[in-house]
Amino acid sequence: MTQEISSKVPLARSLSLPYIIFYGFGTTVGAGIFVLVGKVAGVAGMQAPLSFLLAGVLAGLTACSFAEMSARFPESAGEAVYVFRGFGRVALARLVGGVVMISGVVSCATIIKGFVGYFQTFIAWPSEVIICAVAAFLTLIACWGIKQSVSVAVGVTCLTLVGLGVVIWAGAENLATVGTRWPELLPSWGGGDMMGIAAGAVLAFYAFIGFEDLVNVAEETQDVRRNMPRAILATLILTTLLYTVIILIAVLSLPRDVLAESGAPIALLYEQMSGRPAHWISVISMLAVIDGGLIQIVMASRIVYGLSKRGWLPAAIGAVSPLTQTPVRATVGLGLIICLLALFVPLVRLAEVTSLCLLLVFMMVNLSLLAVKRKQSSVRGIIHFPLWVPLLGVVACGGLATYQLVMYAGFLSQ
Repeated sequence: MTQEISSKVPLARSLSLPYIIFYGFGTTVGAGIFVLVGKVAGVAGMQAPLSFLLAGVLAGLTACSFAEMSARFPESAGEAVYVFRGFGRVALARLVGGVVMISGVVSCATIIKGFVGYFQTFIAWPSEVIICAVAAFLTLIACWGIKQSVSVAVGVTCLTLVGLGVVIWAGAENLATVGTRWPELLPSWGGGDMMGIAAGAVLAFYAFIGFEDLVNVAEETQDVRRNMPRAILATLILTTLLYTVIILIAVLSLPRDVLAESGAPIALLYEQMSGRPAHWISVISMLAVIDGGLIQIVMASRIVYGLSKRGWLPAAIGAVSPLTQTPVRATVGLGLIICLLALFVPLVRLAEVTSLCLLLVFMMVNLSLLAVKRKQSSVRGIIHFPLWVPLLGVVACGGLATYQLVMYAGFLSQ
């Protein structure tokens, strides 16, 4: 009788370059952009586009480190593997892998709780029913197969991009005024504007988090040493361009205080520019939320698979089903945990701590690349970056983590 679950079954290597680029878009261009536009504009004003560009550069430093490490070590549980290769300590690798997995679980639970509010504006179902239904739905899709999961994510991402494209089209007239209004977008020589740009960049940075999830489907990617770095860098470049265009339209179309006070700035933009209701923006936001949740549960299950494959967790936990070629046990277990968290745990503070932990993980990946470069010669046929790239990545992530700690300390002291 064929064993239903086997630890020797490999993951299905079925993701091409376009698939993983859209996967990266799906995990980066999520519901956050539908809210962060207003928050960043409230802090940086007309200089908000510069905040997004600066955030893209800061995120890009770490993305370059992930790109090179993904080519050097194309394995699941990427961050944990990179730290192990850099420092040779299993305990540290386990810790990093656990932090990344927990971040995915908490993020997915937070996403599901956010989805409830959107859904209840259309159908007044009890929160508990919606949470259980969505958690079960995401778990089933993630168990179904990696290509099926990513295909769903790609479809939703395309719809999200079409929606944002319609917003850009509606704002094309205001966007065309950049040629005459560009002096308003530049900071003055005083320190106030520069501080606003920096504070806005800290907020905008979190709209770029997601590129790191790509490395955890490395063992399911075709021609991974070539395609994974390309997908990571393409995701960051295209995301930065999209965000910059959206925020440009926003600050050229609406006053700073109006954007800052709006809980749905993209919907408000569309309504103001087109004169039509923006109910469909709410629907797209809901789908973007679901898209992000699906990607997080896929990512977290691949972390469990990668850790168990190396003996850093019990092998049975990450066993792969020969039928679906996915880590079904890990996926179902994580789906249950996500459902329980969404039902019973207030996640706001936990999510803040998780974002801080991710910044520390980014620092560790940058440090690991520095260590690997010192220990190993260049690997032929893969992408390489100079030492100053991961070094600046450490400084950028350390600065953002320090800023968040200071802000959190200020909140606690109130």
